[in-house]
Amino acid sequence: MNVSGEATTSLWMKDTEFPSARKLDRDERCEVAVVGAGIAGVSIAYELALAGRSVVLIDRGPLLGGMTSRTTAHLAPICDDGLSELVKIRGEELARGFQESQQAAVDRIERHVKELGIDCDFRRLDGFLFPAAWMDADEAGKVCEEEYKAAGKVGATVEHGKGVPLKGHESAQVLRYPNQATFHPLKYLRTLLADFEKRGGKMFADSAVTEIEEGQEVRLHVEGGATIIADNVIFATNSPINTVAAIHSKMAPYRTYAMAMELPKGSLPDALYWDMDDPYHYVRLHPGTGNLDYLIAGGCDHKSGEADDGEARFDALEAWIRALVPDLGAETTRWSGQVLDTIDYCGFIGRSPGSNNVFISTGDSGQGMTHGALAGLLIRDLIVDGSSPWEDVYAPDRTPPSALANYINENLTAVRNFAERLLPGEIGSADDLNPGEGGILRHLLSKLAVCRDQSGQVHTHSASCTHLGCLVHWNSTEQCWDCPCHGSQFAPDGTVLNGPAILSLSGCDAAADRDPTDDTKSAT
Repeated sequence: MNVSGEATTSLWMKDTEFPSARKLDRDERCEVAVVGAGIAGVSIAYELALAGRSVVLIDRGPLLGGMTSRTTAHLAPICDDGLSELVKIRGEELARGFQESQQAAVDRIERHVKELGIDCDFRRLDGFLFPAAWMDADEAGKVCEEEYKAAGKVGATVEHGKGVPLKGHESAQVLRYPNQATFHPLKYLRTLLADFEKRGGKMFADSAVTEIEEGQEVRLHVEGGATIIADNVIFATNSPINTVAAIHSKMAPYRTYAMAMELPKGSLPDALYWDMDDPYHYVRLHPGTGNLDYLIAGGCDHKSGEADDGEARFDALEAWIRALVPDLGAETTRWSGQVLDTIDYCGFIGRSPGSNNVFISTGDSGQGMTHGALAGLLIRDLIVDGSSPWEDVYAPDRTPPSALANYINENLTAVRNFAERLLPGEIGSADDLNPGEGGILRHLLSKLAVCRDQSGQVHTHSASCTHLGCLVHWNSTEQCWDCPCHGSQFAPDGTVLNGPAILSLSGCDAAADRDPTDDTKSAT
């Protein structure tokens, strides 16, 4: 298991030490508490510290150990689902606000890099949108024209182009987006945390919030007994843990896959590349040592918990990129991560619905790096100035009528999931499982989540997610239980890896962590 409790390791995690921080073991009083220490939480905490606020930052695991460590770090302000779709659902004015704010986020990262002298391989470069393999020239041209026109409406700079240096696409119709960027996310954030601490900020790791009391002051009760009392609280936990359904019904968890492979320097121009497929593929370079760079390719997305075929997806991703870049060398590492797609492609960043002093940052929709940096600016403005020029774009209480079809489609997952309770189990007993495997076992009227971890130990828990009761599904690639409804994740021993769940899977104790074969062999 790596620091996030999952099984694969990203390129960033391989060459970066995670910042050390102790557990919260005493009460704290502060002006602002930030829960979640990924790019959103760190950016928010840092911007508020710069503004002179007293800030406490905590995470249920290690700092920077969550989904931020699993990004591919494209700093592209272009809407991940296409500018034409964004304009269609949000309208030109709000779409323009999205573009402006995302660009401001990249600019803010660049400013911090320069002012703090951060050695994190930050660089400006071009981004290219190129046709999917199945597209003919007419179809690709149509997409290029739609996106070109939409870019003009929202103020994004774009140019028509011909060809990218990928095999088979040398003469294709493409779009070039200048002034994009990329970087090493963990090296950047480590420096922000160091400066945050110098400015009086406090940070704590392995300190899970177990209870939230909202009021004129917000009290966060933390595992182990300590309490944080704050005037304002921000939940930047990938998926917010302070709301039950108001936000979660408007976004859906998706798992995406990435691989890093060696590539001789100079084999491919340094740029961001993404295709027109659905789900799309994305490619970037990262500086290596000597005569080698790393090529990072990602894609093959699916709804979380609705597939457990990670090896096949990695194989498909590798075949796709090797066909485009024949000079690729050996694979260095592979990993997957979870993104939360919203019904209208914009994150939910701002005041939590119904509250004046509780804020959330969630719904990165595949653009976690820019949404995270943006959250630092937007929420700082809301707390310090009372308003932000972009608050309407990201207002958490919005439900655009034009996104109704997406809303209905994404929530069908929960309907299908609850119907699974009537179906037979996936396994007959723990004897069916090899190390690293898991499955759902029916026992009388209940369904159990049973897995055999890599060491061979069997763990048995209720299969009901402790957030809203959806059935969890085993993820063999990352060795965890995924909730397909709202994105909670649980380790083999049942402990929470990722919200919105706060509580472990029921039965998560030493007595439950035994081989259930003896009393489940007759289960069907």
